[in-house]
Amino acid sequence: MDENDSFDEVEHRVLGNRTIRVRRKAPRKRLRITPNIPAVLRFLGDVATKTPLIPLLLALIALWLLSSWGIYLIERGSHEQLSTYAHALWWSFTAMQTQGANAPGPITHAGMAIGAVWSIFSTIAFFGVIIGTLYSYFMLPLRRPSRELIGAIQYNLEELENLSIDELEALKETTARLVDAQISRLKEKS
Repeated sequence: MDENDSFDEVEHRVLGNRTIRVRRKAPRKRLRITPNIPAVLRFLGDVATKTPLIPLLLALIALWLLSSWGIYLIERGSHEQLSTYAHALWWSFTAMQTQGANAPGPITHAGMAIGAVWSIFSTIAFFGVIIGTLYSYFMLPLRRPSRELIGAIQYNLEELENLSIDELEALKETTARLVDAQISRLKEKS
């Protein structure tokens, strides 16, 4: 039996001339299939406000619109499939996702050049935005220890009279290391 198993009740059974205890397992919890919508919205809000997601997406959209416009202008007279801006937008969007394996693509040399650059750049940028945003979001807690450390130091300074000798020495060493690190950062900048 696993330590984490929970039991509802203990039952005593008689086997021959001995009494044994039998534990009944609690029924397993049902798997939650529906997503926790408020938690998902909170997570997306955190990602949008605490990372560079919005500016990166806006830059990617602007580049998408610009490259689509370029392909449209070049291909509109010579390519029946890319004769409207909407078709050029669709082609550029699919090129971003399929690395240019979408047909039909541009047929003029200038259109192929723009399409090739867009296809490579957009794939890298699109996945870079996703990876960069997630990395940035999950690295946020690692950037905050100095603030938490400063808060702990402030609290201990307020409680200075109630601290033991060991706690005072630890406070002194921590404060000295924090000040030395800040001095080093300032010297590197100048």
